Amino acid sequence: MEMLHYDFMQRAFCAGGLIAIMASILGVYLMLRRQALMADMLSHVSLAGVAGGAYLNINPTLTGFVVATLGAIAVEYVRRSYKTYSEISVAIIMVGGLSTAVIIMSLKQSINKGFSAYLFGSVVAVNETELLLMFVVAIIGGIFFYLFRRPLYQITFDEDTAKTNGLPVKWISLGFSVLTGMIVSAAMPIVGVLLVSALIVLPAALAIRIAPSFTSALFIAMSIGLLGVVSGLTASYQLSTPPGGTIALLLLFILITGLGLKKVVLIFSKSKAKNAADTIPRLSKETTISSFNKL
Repeated sequence: MEMLHYDFMQRAFCAGGLIAIMASILGVYLMLRRQALMADMLSHVSLAGVAGGAYLNINPTLTGFVVATLGAIAVEYVRRSYKTYSEISVAIIMVGGLSTAVIIMSLKQSINKGFSAYLFGSVVAVNETELLLMFVVAIIGGIFFYLFRRPLYQITFDEDTAKTNGLPVKWISLGFSVLTGMIVSAAMPIVGVLLVSALIVLPAALAIRIAPSFTSALFIAMSIGLLGVVSGLTASYQLSTPPGGTIALLLLFILITGLGLKKVVLIFSKSKAKNAADTIPRLSKETTISSFNKL
Protein backbone atom coordinates (compact mmCIF):
# COMPACT_ATOMS: atom_id res chain seq x y z
CA MET A 1 0.00 0.00 0.00
CA GLU A 2 1.16 3.50 -0.83
CA MET A 3 0.79 4.92 2.67
CA LEU A 4 3.20 2.34 4.12
CA HIS A 5 5.99 3.79 2.01
CA TYR A 6 6.10 6.78 4.36
CA ASP A 7 8.08 6.56 7.59
CA PHE A 8 5.50 8.50 9.60
CA MET A 9 2.74 6.04 8.61
CA GLN A 10 4.94 3.08 9.52
CA ARG A 11 5.50 4.59 12.97
CA ALA A 12 1.78 5.36 13.23
CA PHE A 13 0.73 1.76 12.54
CA CYS A 14 3.41 0.39 14.87
CA ALA A 15 2.47 2.75 17.70
CA GLY A 16 -1.25 2.24 17.11
CA GLY A 17 -0.93 -1.53 17.17
CA LEU A 18 1.03 -1.53 20.42
CA ILE A 19 -1.37 0.76 22.23
CA ALA A 20 -4.45 -0.99 20.81
CA ILE A 21 -3.34 -4.32 22.28
CA MET A 22 -2.39 -2.97 25.70
CA ALA A 23 -5.35 -0.59 25.99
CA SER A 24 -7.85 -3.30 25.05
CA ILE A 25 -6.53 -5.71 27.70
CA LEU A 26 -6.54 -2.92 30.27
CA GLY A 27 -10.10 -2.01 29.29
CA VAL A 28 -11.43 -5.49 30.09
CA TYR A 29 -9.98 -5.36 33.60
CA LEU A 30 -11.16 -1.78 34.19
CA MET A 31 -14.72 -2.53 33.12
CA LEU A 32 -14.96 -5.67 35.25
CA ARG A 33 -13.55 -3.71 38.20
CA ARG A 34 -16.14 -0.96 37.49
CA GLN A 35 -13.40 1.61 36.94
CA ALA A 36 -14.10 2.50 33.32
CA LEU A 37 -13.94 6.25 34.05
CA MET A 38 -10.44 5.89 35.49
CA ALA A 39 -8.89 5.98 32.00
CA ASP A 40 -10.72 9.20 31.15
CA MET A 41 -9.72 10.74 34.47
CA LEU A 42 -6.03 9.89 34.06
CA SER A 43 -6.01 11.30 30.54
CA HIS A 44 -7.18 14.64 31.96
CA VAL A 45 -4.61 14.44 34.75
CA SER A 46 -1.85 13.83 32.20
CA LEU A 47 -2.93 17.08 30.56
CA ALA A 48 -1.56 18.88 33.61
CA GLY A 49 1.77 17.12 33.05
CA VAL A 50 1.79 18.11 29.40
CA ALA A 51 1.09 21.73 30.31
CA GLY A 52 3.79 21.65 32.99
CA GLY A 53 6.33 20.22 30.56
CA ALA A 54 5.54 22.88 27.98
CA TYR A 55 5.82 25.60 30.62
CA LEU A 56 9.19 24.32 31.87
CA ASN A 57 10.46 23.58 28.34
CA ILE A 58 10.65 19.83 29.06
CA ASN A 59 9.39 17.10 26.73
CA PRO A 60 5.58 17.25 27.32
CA THR A 61 5.17 13.55 26.56
CA LEU A 62 7.54 12.54 29.33
CA THR A 63 6.07 14.96 31.90
CA GLY A 64 2.56 13.81 30.98
CA PHE A 65 3.69 10.23 31.47
CA VAL A 66 5.12 10.98 34.94
CA VAL A 67 2.08 12.98 36.12
CA ALA A 68 -0.38 10.33 34.86
CA THR A 69 1.55 7.67 36.79
CA LEU A 70 1.52 9.78 39.95
CA GLY A 71 -2.19 10.42 39.43
CA ALA A 72 -2.83 6.67 39.25
CA ILE A 73 -1.05 6.19 42.58
CA ALA A 74 -3.09 9.01 44.11
CA VAL A 75 -6.33 7.45 42.83
CA GLU A 76 -5.51 4.16 44.51
CA TYR A 77 -4.91 5.79 47.89
CA VAL A 78 -8.00 8.02 47.68
CA ARG A 79 -10.10 5.02 46.59
CA ARG A 80 -9.12 3.16 49.74
CA SER A 81 -10.05 6.17 51.87
CA TYR A 82 -13.56 6.10 50.36
CA LYS A 83 -14.18 2.35 50.11
CA THR A 84 -17.97 2.71 50.00
CA TYR A 85 -17.85 5.55 47.46
CA SER A 86 -14.76 4.61 45.45
CA GLU A 87 -15.92 6.60 42.42
CA ILE A 88 -15.32 9.80 44.41
CA SER A 89 -11.58 9.32 43.87
CA VAL A 90 -12.07 9.76 40.13
CA ALA A 91 -13.85 13.10 40.60
CA ILE A 92 -11.32 14.40 43.13
CA ILE A 93 -8.21 13.62 41.05
CA MET A 94 -9.84 14.81 37.81
CA VAL A 95 -10.71 18.18 39.34
CA GLY A 96 -7.15 18.56 40.58
CA GLY A 97 -5.63 17.65 37.22
CA LEU A 98 -7.88 19.86 35.09
CA SER A 99 -7.62 22.87 37.38
CA THR A 100 -3.82 22.60 37.42
CA ALA A 101 -3.71 22.33 33.62
CA VAL A 102 -5.92 25.40 33.18
CA ILE A 103 -3.83 27.48 35.56
CA ILE A 104 -0.53 26.51 33.92
CA MET A 105 -1.93 27.23 30.46
CA SER A 106 -3.05 30.68 31.60
CA LEU A 107 0.49 31.49 32.77
CA LYS A 108 1.92 30.98 29.29
CA GLN A 109 -0.41 31.71 26.40
CA SER A 110 1.91 30.13 23.81
CA ILE A 111 1.17 26.70 25.32
CA ASN A 112 -2.33 26.71 23.82
CA LYS A 113 -1.01 26.59 20.26
CA GLY A 114 0.43 23.08 20.47
CA PHE A 115 -2.31 21.57 22.61
CA SER A 116 -4.60 20.38 19.81
CA ALA A 117 -2.30 17.41 19.13
CA TYR A 118 -2.60 16.29 22.76
CA LEU A 119 -6.33 16.99 22.97
CA PHE A 120 -7.39 15.18 19.80
CA GLY A 121 -4.40 13.00 18.94
CA SER A 122 -1.84 13.10 16.18
CA VAL A 123 -0.66 9.54 15.67
CA VAL A 124 0.88 10.39 12.30
CA ALA A 125 3.21 12.79 14.15
CA VAL A 126 4.55 10.17 16.56
CA ASN A 127 8.30 10.62 16.90
CA GLU A 128 10.98 8.09 17.80
CA THR A 129 10.98 9.05 21.50
CA GLU A 130 7.23 8.50 21.81
CA LEU A 131 7.46 5.23 19.89
CA LEU A 132 10.25 4.03 22.20
CA LEU A 133 8.13 4.98 25.21
CA MET A 134 5.25 2.91 23.82
CA PHE A 135 7.54 -0.09 23.32
CA VAL A 136 8.73 0.16 26.92
CA VAL A 137 5.15 0.45 28.22
CA ALA A 138 4.05 -2.51 26.07
CA ILE A 139 6.88 -4.68 27.42
CA ILE A 140 6.19 -3.70 31.04
CA GLY A 141 2.46 -4.23 30.55
CA GLY A 142 2.96 -7.62 28.93
CA ILE A 143 5.19 -8.81 31.77
CA PHE A 144 2.78 -7.49 34.42
CA PHE A 145 -0.33 -9.09 32.89
CA TYR A 146 1.49 -12.39 32.39
CA LEU A 147 2.99 -12.64 35.89
CA PHE A 148 -0.13 -11.46 37.72
CA ARG A 149 -2.84 -12.88 35.45
CA ARG A 150 -4.27 -15.21 38.12
CA PRO A 151 -4.10 -12.76 41.07
CA LEU A 152 -5.58 -10.02 38.88
CA TYR A 153 -8.41 -12.36 37.89
CA GLN A 154 -9.26 -13.01 41.53
CA ILE A 155 -8.97 -9.37 42.55
CA THR A 156 -11.09 -8.26 39.63
CA PHE A 157 -14.08 -10.40 40.58
CA ASP A 158 -13.76 -10.60 44.39
CA GLU A 159 -11.18 -8.43 46.13
CA ASP A 160 -12.20 -9.54 49.64
CA THR A 161 -11.82 -13.24 48.82
CA ALA A 162 -8.44 -12.58 47.20
CA LYS A 163 -7.32 -10.81 50.37
CA THR A 164 -8.54 -13.76 52.44
CA ASN A 165 -6.49 -16.11 50.25
CA GLY A 166 -3.35 -14.23 51.21
CA LEU A 167 -2.82 -12.23 48.02
CA PRO A 168 -1.11 -8.82 48.39
CA VAL A 169 -4.20 -7.04 47.07
CA LYS A 170 -2.99 -3.56 48.00
CA TRP A 171 0.29 -3.81 46.08
CA ILE A 172 -1.18 -5.60 43.06
CA SER A 173 -3.95 -2.97 42.81
CA LEU A 174 -1.35 -0.23 43.12
CA GLY A 175 0.74 -1.80 40.36
CA PHE A 176 -2.35 -2.10 38.18
CA SER A 177 -3.20 1.58 38.75
CA VAL A 178 0.35 2.63 37.88
CA LEU A 179 0.24 0.54 34.70
CA THR A 180 -3.10 2.15 33.83
CA GLY A 181 -1.51 5.59 34.10
CA MET A 182 1.41 4.50 31.93
CA ILE A 183 -0.82 3.08 29.19
CA VAL A 184 -3.14 6.10 29.23
CA SER A 185 -0.27 8.56 28.90
CA ALA A 186 1.35 6.47 26.15
CA ALA A 187 -1.97 6.37 24.27
CA MET A 188 -2.28 10.17 24.21
CA PRO A 189 -0.38 10.63 20.91
CA ILE A 190 -2.75 8.11 19.28
CA VAL A 191 -6.23 9.41 20.08
CA GLY A 192 -5.58 12.37 22.35
CA VAL A 193 -6.68 13.23 25.86
CA LEU A 194 -10.34 13.67 24.95
CA LEU A 195 -10.65 10.33 23.15
CA VAL A 196 -8.23 8.06 25.00
CA SER A 197 -11.04 6.34 26.91
CA ALA A 198 -12.56 5.25 23.57
CA LEU A 199 -9.54 3.09 22.78
CA ILE A 200 -9.67 1.53 26.25
CA VAL A 201 -13.41 1.16 26.86
CA LEU A 202 -15.10 0.51 23.49
CA PRO A 203 -13.28 -2.73 22.49
CA ALA A 204 -13.72 -4.09 26.00
CA ALA A 205 -17.40 -3.11 26.08
CA LEU A 206 -18.16 -5.29 23.06
CA ALA A 207 -15.84 -8.12 24.07
CA ILE A 208 -17.48 -8.52 27.47
CA ARG A 209 -20.93 -8.74 25.90
CA ILE A 210 -20.12 -11.37 23.28
CA ALA A 211 -17.27 -13.41 24.82
CA PRO A 212 -18.11 -16.80 26.39
CA SER A 213 -15.20 -16.59 28.87
CA PHE A 214 -12.75 -14.15 30.44
CA THR A 215 -9.79 -15.29 28.34
CA SER A 216 -11.76 -15.04 25.09
CA ALA A 217 -12.88 -11.54 26.13
CA LEU A 218 -9.23 -10.46 26.28
CA PHE A 219 -8.46 -11.81 22.79
CA ILE A 220 -11.67 -10.42 21.29
CA ALA A 221 -10.95 -7.00 22.80
CA MET A 222 -7.42 -7.02 21.35
CA SER A 223 -8.77 -8.00 17.91
CA ILE A 224 -11.38 -5.23 17.99
CA GLY A 225 -8.80 -2.68 19.13
CA LEU A 226 -6.40 -3.61 16.35
CA LEU A 227 -9.20 -3.58 13.78
CA GLY A 228 -10.30 -0.13 14.91
CA VAL A 229 -6.80 1.34 14.85
CA VAL A 230 -5.79 -0.14 11.49
CA SER A 231 -9.11 0.75 9.85
CA GLY A 232 -9.10 4.21 11.45
CA LEU A 233 -5.58 5.05 10.31
CA THR A 234 -6.31 3.81 6.79
CA ALA A 235 -9.55 5.80 6.57
CA SER A 236 -7.84 8.86 8.06
CA TYR A 237 -5.11 8.71 5.40
CA GLN A 238 -7.56 8.23 2.55
CA LEU A 239 -10.13 10.82 3.70
CA SER A 240 -7.71 13.31 5.31
CA THR A 241 -9.62 13.23 8.60
CA PRO A 242 -8.18 13.49 12.15
CA PRO A 243 -6.80 10.04 13.07
CA GLY A 244 -7.93 10.11 16.72
CA GLY A 245 -11.53 10.98 15.93
CA THR A 246 -11.64 8.53 13.04
CA ILE A 247 -10.39 5.64 15.20
CA ALA A 248 -12.85 6.46 18.00
CA LEU A 249 -15.78 6.74 15.58
CA LEU A 250 -14.95 3.42 13.92
CA LEU A 251 -14.66 1.70 17.30
CA LEU A 252 -18.08 3.11 18.24
CA PHE A 253 -19.50 1.83 14.94
CA ILE A 254 -18.02 -1.62 15.58
CA LEU A 255 -19.54 -1.63 19.09
CA ILE A 256 -23.02 -0.67 17.88
CA THR A 257 -22.86 -3.16 14.99
CA GLY A 258 -21.65 -5.97 17.24
CA LEU A 259 -24.36 -5.35 19.83
CA GLY A 260 -26.98 -5.19 17.09
CA LEU A 261 -25.83 -8.48 15.56
CA LYS A 262 -25.88 -10.13 18.98
CA LYS A 263 -29.45 -8.98 19.53
CA VAL A 264 -30.49 -10.35 16.14
CA VAL A 265 -28.86 -13.70 16.93
CA LEU A 266 -30.63 -13.85 20.31
CA ILE A 267 -34.01 -13.09 18.72
CA PHE A 268 -33.42 -15.75 16.06
CA SER A 269 -32.34 -18.30 18.70
CA LYS A 270 -35.41 -17.61 20.84
CA SER A 271 -37.68 -17.88 17.81
CA LYS A 272 -36.07 -21.17 16.81
CA ALA A 273 -36.35 -22.55 20.35
CA LYS A 274 -40.02 -21.49 20.53
CA ASN A 275 -40.80 -23.23 17.25
CA ALA A 276 -39.07 -26.36 18.48
CA ALA A 277 -41.06 -26.24 21.73
CA ASP A 278 -44.32 -25.87 19.79
CA THR A 279 -43.43 -28.78 17.49
CA ILE A 280 -42.82 -31.31 20.30
CA PRO A 281 -46.39 -31.21 21.78
CA ARG A 282 -47.90 -31.36 18.30
CA LEU A 283 -45.83 -34.38 17.40
CA SER A 284 -46.74 -36.04 20.71
CA LYS A 285 -50.44 -35.47 20.05
CA GLU A 286 -50.21 -36.88 16.52
CA THR A 287 -48.32 -39.91 17.83
CA THR A 288 -51.00 -40.54 20.45
CA ILE A 289 -53.82 -40.36 17.89
CA SER A 290 -51.92 -42.66 15.53
CA SER A 291 -51.37 -45.18 18.32
CA PHE A 292 -55.08 -45.04 19.29
CA ASN A 293 -56.16 -45.67 15.68
CA LYS A 294 -53.94 -48.74 15.50
CA LEU A 295 -55.72 -50.18 18.54
